Amino acid sequence: MVSSTVNVVRYTALVSGVAYGWYHRRTLQTAHDQHKLEHAVHHREQLVAEAKDAWKKKQQSSIKDTTLVTDPEDPRFDLEKLIAHWEKST
Repeated sequence: MVSSTVNVVRYTALVSGVAYGWYHRRTLQTAHDQHKLEHAVHHREQLVAEAKDAWKKKQQSSIKDTTLVTDPEDPRFDLEKLIAHWEKST
């Protein structure tokens, strides 16, 4: 038979280990969740920056194309530029 003191020590160690494991897992999970949140925010900021760059490029290309004359009656009309613009936009 095992003495009651040994049983108390065993169960105390068992309960302490379970409590420590629960607490440690909770702290690790909190740190992991915080890391995921920071990563998501960083990724979102990166996507916004890429979208802004793409929008700026699109606006710059549309500014360049404002010199394109699509009216065939206009003396500045150039069919080759119009066809090149259509090919580039598709």
